[in-house]
Amino acid sequence: MMEVISGNTVSRKCGRRLSVAPMLDWTDRHYRYLARQLSRHTWLYTEMVNAGAIVYGDAERFLLKDECENPVALQLGGSEPKDLAAAARMAAGYGYDEINLNCGCPSPRVQKGAFGACLMKEVDLVADCLNAMQAAAPDCEITVKHRIGIDRDTDYAVLADFVGTLARKTACRTFIVHARNAWLDGLSPKENRDIPPLRYEYVYRLKREFSDLCIIINGGITDNAQIATHLQYTDGVMVGREAYHNPMILRSWDGLFYGDRLPEIGYGELMEKLYAYICTQLQSGRGTTVRHIVRHYLGLMHGLKQARVWRRMLSDAALLRENRPELLLEAWQQVKDGNDGLV
Repeated sequence: MMEVISGNTVSRKCGRRLSVAPMLDWTDRHYRYLARQLSRHTWLYTEMVNAGAIVYGDAERFLLKDECENPVALQLGGSEPKDLAAAARMAAGYGYDEINLNCGCPSPRVQKGAFGACLMKEVDLVADCLNAMQAAAPDCEITVKHRIGIDRDTDYAVLADFVGTLARKTACRTFIVHARNAWLDGLSPKENRDIPPLRYEYVYRLKREFSDLCIIINGGITDNAQIATHLQYTDGVMVGREAYHNPMILRSWDGLFYGDRLPEIGYGELMEKLYAYICTQLQSGRGTTVRHIVRHYLGLMHGLKQARVWRRMLSDAALLRENRPELLLEAWQQVKDGNDGLV
């Protein structure tokens, strides 16, 4: 077993040694409940939510969470300080620990709304947004997530100027840095997660030059060995797709990176908790279905025999139509039998 826990001393004060990235359509409250059963300490993030949708729409739909999720952050999208402030005020009332401004999403839809990655070109507006959010939610930490640059401009100075300006003009002290440029033209959001080259050294340098800030690295991180390496140079590591497609990776993080000596949750105990959660959600009257919840569980049996059977059962339209929480236990029994009781 890896012996980690190390990393620079500032990371202990930052509190976000490990976090799961905000991912649209993925990190909803059902996924976050699952993630919290696997790790007691990992910081969780919501999907990006447009501030206007909260202020002028169904706020509870976007802000509702289970208390067990904390520590959890709400990620907001927007570029209108007034709306961001109103959304932040409402989020504080729901007990979020952090409110994060998205300055990294490259999608055309987000660009049309003049927010996301294109905000890196308007640092003064970003400062106004962060200050408005902080004034509206003084008890929440206000943070920003961004790229290392825009389009083909790979000059490190652009990144340093962006962070330095915000550090001077706002109370923001936590910067989550996706170590790729965002290409606003010519690439899809999916391609923007893979094609622009990773430049981890830019994030390491940022930490060296802004040692008093909490710098968290994100982008292309897929295993614990990589996490351990990044923690030698940054305050925290944010993991995205790997934490979703292979969620059991979170199970080792409390012991490896937080020094927690409590035993990791077993598969059987996890299934009991998830079954009880599904039953509660179906009884809540919010229109939640088994399909809404178990879609987040497809990667749970990664690496085990019968994992394919598990995925097939939990994605079978006919079985899901019955809306029975027992489907989870039936799929688990198939895995358990196929692994000779070793899980």
